Amino acid sequence: MTNFLETAKEIALEAGALLRKGQEDGFSLDRKSTSIDLVTEYDQMAEELVVGGLTKAFPDHGIVAEEGSSVACRHPDGYRWYIDPLDGTNNFAHHIPQFSVSIALYKEDEPIVGVVCDPMRNELFWAQKGEGAYLNGRRLSVSDAPTVEHSILASGFPYDRHHDSVDNLTQMGVFLKKCQGFRRFGSCALDLSFVASARYDGFWEFKLSSWDLAAGLLLVTEAGGKVTRIDGSPMGYLTEKNHVVVSNGLIHQEMLDLLKPTLTEAHLRTGERVL
Repeated sequence: MTNFLETAKEIALEAGALLRKGQEDGFSLDRKSTSIDLVTEYDQMAEELVVGGLTKAFPDHGIVAEEGSSVACRHPDGYRWYIDPLDGTNNFAHHIPQFSVSIALYKEDEPIVGVVCDPMRNELFWAQKGEGAYLNGRRLSVSDAPTVEHSILASGFPYDRHHDSVDNLTQMGVFLKKCQGFRRFGSCALDLSFVASARYDGFWEFKLSSWDLAAGLLLVTEAGGKVTRIDGSPMGYLTEKNHVVVSNGLIHQEMLDLLKPTLTEAHLRTGERVL
């Protein structure tokens, strides 16, 4: 287990250094499925670095990666890495220093290692199942905010919001009327890391891919927080489109209660299980 964690930390730092270099040297820009879903060569370069390092260290492990470098699992225990080589590409593309590298290892459906690197702040978050969550070696604990009224909340918006009704606008309006403050910084992995480190008190979002949140979920739970699907059911396995609520635990039921009247059948669809 320690070998898994140390390898992931080392590779995340290498990929973070590559992304920091990209901010200094410049990059080219392209688009994926929509005009607002951007990609740079550094997304691909960072993924090659991470996938190459993990494949060399653990050749029989599976890999699920954002830019398509997925590998089937051959390990009998079902070890699978979830990789977002550049979470926050739109920020990266606009030279906004809020992006990250996210690496997580799951054994079947159980998260056992999670690492998130913030290269622009020189912060490395990590967690290991049953061993706690840490930031640069300091053990983390979620906040003690007792209610949504006392909380800073974070969220984001799906890339298909221009033409899909599940756009998070209604939900954002509900929480804005109740919470102390709202933040939208554009990197789910960092949002979850900030909940784990008590910078935020809660987070919710729709249509998150497995690689967006795989590492952050373990960080939050190991820091004492709570994670569920948007309807309050356990997370269980990761799907193609994950709708989640994450919190310090104290405000979790209140968040679910505020969300419930806004949810339609479309808000509850999750897509296929990620294997």
